[in-house]
Amino acid sequence: MSTKQENKSTEQEKKIMEQFKRKPRLPKFAVPKHYDIKLKPDLTAYNFGGSVSIELNIVEDTSFIVLNAAELSVDTTSVSLTRHQQVLKPSKVDVVEKDEILVLEFADTLPIGIGLLTINFQGTLNNKMKGFYRSTYEHNGVKKNMAVTQFKPVDARRCFPCWDEPACKAVFEITLDVPSELVALSNMPIIKEKVVGHLKTVSYQKSPIMSTYLVAIVVGLFDYVEDHTSDGVKVRVYCQVGKANQGKFALDVAVRTLELYKEYFGVPYSLPKLDMVAIPDFVFGVMENYGLVTYRETALLYDDQHSTAADKQRVVFVVAHELAHQWFGNLVTMEWWTHLWLNEGFATWVSYLAANSLFPEWKVWTQFLDDYTEGLSLDGLAESHPIEVEINHASEIDGIFDALSYKKGASVIRMLQSYLGAESFQRSLASYIKKHACSNAKTEDLWAALEEGSREPVNKLMNSWTKQKGYPVVSVTVKDQKLVFEQSQFLASGSHGDGQWIVPITLCCGSYDVYKNFLLETKSETLDMMEHKIDIASAWIKLNVDQTGFYRVKYDENLEARLQYAIKNKYISATDRSGILDDSFALCLARQKSLASLLNLMTAYREEIEYTVLSNLIIISYKVERIAVEAIPEISNYIKDFFIRLFQHSAEKLGWEPKQGESHLDAMLRGEILTALAMFGHNLTLNEASRRFNAFLEDRNTPLLPPDLRKAAYVAVMRKVSTSNRFGYESLLRVYRETDLSLEKTRVLSSLASSPDPKIILEALNFLFSSEVRTQDVVFGLAFSSEGRETARTYLLDNWGRISGYLILHFVNAIFPPFASFDKAKEKEELFASRTKANIDRSVDQSIERVHINAVWVQSVENDEHLAKAVKELVHREY
Repeated sequence: MSTKQENKSTEQEKKIMEQFKRKPRLPKFAVPKHYDIKLKPDLTAYNFGGSVSIELNIVEDTSFIVLNAAELSVDTTSVSLTRHQQVLKPSKVDVVEKDEILVLEFADTLPIGIGLLTINFQGTLNNKMKGFYRSTYEHNGVKKNMAVTQFKPVDARRCFPCWDEPACKAVFEITLDVPSELVALSNMPIIKEKVVGHLKTVSYQKSPIMSTYLVAIVVGLFDYVEDHTSDGVKVRVYCQVGKANQGKFALDVAVRTLELYKEYFGVPYSLPKLDMVAIPDFVFGVMENYGLVTYRETALLYDDQHSTAADKQRVVFVVAHELAHQWFGNLVTMEWWTHLWLNEGFATWVSYLAANSLFPEWKVWTQFLDDYTEGLSLDGLAESHPIEVEINHASEIDGIFDALSYKKGASVIRMLQSYLGAESFQRSLASYIKKHACSNAKTEDLWAALEEGSREPVNKLMNSWTKQKGYPVVSVTVKDQKLVFEQSQFLASGSHGDGQWIVPITLCCGSYDVYKNFLLETKSETLDMMEHKIDIASAWIKLNVDQTGFYRVKYDENLEARLQYAIKNKYISATDRSGILDDSFALCLARQKSLASLLNLMTAYREEIEYTVLSNLIIISYKVERIAVEAIPEISNYIKDFFIRLFQHSAEKLGWEPKQGESHLDAMLRGEILTALAMFGHNLTLNEASRRFNAFLEDRNTPLLPPDLRKAAYVAVMRKVSTSNRFGYESLLRVYRETDLSLEKTRVLSSLASSPDPKIILEALNFLFSSEVRTQDVVFGLAFSSEGRETARTYLLDNWGRISGYLILHFVNAIFPPFASFDKAKEKEELFASRTKANIDRSVDQSIERVHINAVWVQSVENDEHLAKAVKELVHREY
C-alpha cells in the first residue's frame, strides 16, 4: 500500500471513530441481554481482575460494537464475539478514555441476532468512592480494607465493560473470588460457595432484568441482624463487627416499610432478599442498589445511648427513600437521566408518606416544608434549571443531583397528589408500576397513567412545572367583595420573569371549613366571593392551604395584617404559619417587602412552639442578622438582642433538661433553639453550655449532656474559642479522637468552624483535610462562622488543586452564597473563570447569583432610613 493510500485509510478510520465520540448515548447496533461477570478483588494490592461474557442481540447491520469502559485495562487478545460456535475476533480494539467508550471494530459486517461477547480486563480498587473502590475499617485495632461498588450514575463501566445506560436493562449473573474469611454480598442470594485454601468462589442467583447502575458488590468483615417480612423476604442489616445492635432500628423500619409499599404500590417487593450495609467510606449518603442497599454509617445505624432524635428520624427517611426506589427506579427505571427527577422526586415524596404512616406523631408532612422551601429557594434563581434537564454527556449528570430533582420534584408530586386526590393518585400509580415493571419509563408515561386514572388534564397541567424553570408568586388583593389574583414569575433578584403556570389555587377564609379551590390558568383572575356566599370583609384569608402548591403568595397590606393576627392567635396551622413566614422572607429578599415589615411579622412568632415553624424561623434569623449587620453595622447588638428575645420564650419553655415523655419534636427543637441563642451570643446559654460540656469531659455518660444537646454545647464552646483560649477546641478534638461512633465524630466536625477567630478556622480546615478525617466527612466541617468565611475562601483557592470535585462543590455552596458585596461577586467570577470544573459550573453560577442578590439587598437595607429606629423599637417593645 502506498503512503497516499495509507494516509487515506487512516483518515477514513478517524472519520469512522468520530461518529462514536462526544455522543450523549451509545449507538443502538447491539442490545445486551445477559451479563456473566467474574471478579477477583485483591484487598492488599488494591486491584481486581475480571471477565465478562455478554449475551447481546445485534439488531442492525454493523461492523462495530460500542460499549462503555473507563479506567480498565482491557486484554485485547481476549475479546471475541461467538455466534453459532463461530468465534469472531475484532480487527481493532480502541479505548476512548475521554468518552469512556470501548470501540470494537470487526473486519466484516456482524450477523444479525444473538451473540456472546467475551472480554477480560483488570482494574484498580480506587480510593475515589466510585466504581469498584476500597474502604477502610478497624477490627480488633487492626486497619483492614473492604471492597465496595458505587455505580450510580455512570460508574459500572469502571468495574466491567458494559452498556452503562439506564435503558440498557439486562439480567446479571455474578461470581466472586474473595478471601475465605470475608462476607461477600451482591444483589441476589448466594447459590453456591466453594472454599479452596484461603480463597472462596461465591456464585449468586440470576438477577431480574435491571440497569447496570444498580449492580452491587460488597466484600468485607461484617456482623448482621436479620428479620423477615410477612411474605418471606429475608431482610438483613450488615455493619462492622461489634455494631450489630445499632442496626436493629433500621431493620425494623425496613421490614415495616416493605409491607407498607407492597400495599401502596399494589406490587410485592420483587427480590427474595434485601440487604442493607453500613459502609465507612461512602460518597453519597446512600445508594439504592437492587437488593443490596449501601449506606453511610450515619444514615443506617442508630444507638439509643448516643444518637439524637434527628439521627433517628434521618434513618427512617433514608431507609424509606431507598426502599421506595426498589419499585420506583429499580423495578420501573427512568429511560434516561433527563428523567432523574422522577426517581428522586418520587422517592423523596413517598419517604414522607412512609414516615408519616410509621411515626404519625412526628408530624412529617409539616416537616416536609424543609424540603419544599429548599426547592423554592434554588428555583427562585435565574441560574435554576427545569426539573427535566436534557443530558448530552455523562459529565453533565452529577450537576442535576440537586434540590430541584429531589425537592422541587417531591413538591410538584405532592401538589399533583393533592389536586387529584389521594385515592385516585394511588390507584393510577399502581397501574403505572404494573404496566412498566421490568422496563423503562419517561415522565410522560407517568402523566398518561395519572390522566387515565383521574380523567384530569395531567400532562397539560404538569408540563408547565417540569419543562420550564421557576415558579410563580401569586398576588392577592381585596376589591369590594372580590379577590383579585395575579401570577408572575418569582425571582429572588427582584427581576421580572416571563414564565406562566397552571396554578392549583386553594384558599380558606376565617376557618379551614370555609374552603375554595380552582385552577389559575391565565395571568390574572377575579373571584366574586359573594357568589360563593363567603364574606371576606374582615376575615383572614390564607392562600395555598397547607403549602401544597409550589408557589409563593403576596398579600396586600390589609390581608397581611389579618394574617399576622391569626398567626399570633394560632388560628392557622403550623404548616401555614411556616409558609407565610417563608414567603415573607423571600419577598423581602426580592425587595418586594421591607425588612422592617418582615421583622414586625416575626414578632407574631414569639410564643411559637412547633418544631418546623421555629426551625424555619431560626434559619431565616441567621440570614436576616447577617444582611442587617452587613448593611448597618451599628445595629449589630440590637438585631442580636431582637432574635434572643424572639427565641427566649421557647427556650425557657423547653429548658435544658429533657422532660419525661416529651415529644420527639421537642427533643429536636431544644438543640436548635439553644444553638441559635449561642450563635447570637446569649451569655446565659454560653455559660450553661460550658458548664455541661466540662461535666461531659469528666464523664462521657453524664446526664447533663445527652446526645440531643451536644451539638448546641459544642457550638457554644467554640464561640468562646480563640488563639488565646484554645481549651474548647482542643477538648473537642480529644472527643473526636476518642470516640468510634461516626455520629459523634460528625457532631464534632460540624462544630469546629463555629469559632469567631479566623486563625482557629484555619486550624480546623487543616484538621478537616488531614488523614484523621474521612474524605466523605469533610463536608460536615464546612459550617463556617460569619467571621471565618473569608479564611475559608482563601483556603479553598490556595488548595484548589488537591481538593476533589465532590468536595469543591460543597465548599463553593458553603462559603460563597452568604457573601453580600458586588466586589466579592466580581472577584468570584474572575477566580472561577479559570478554575471551574464541568460538573460544578451551574453551582458556581448559582452561588455568584446569590452573592449579587445579597449585595442588592444590603444596598436596599442601607438606604432604609427608618430601619435602625424600627429595630430598636422592636427590641424594647413589651409583649
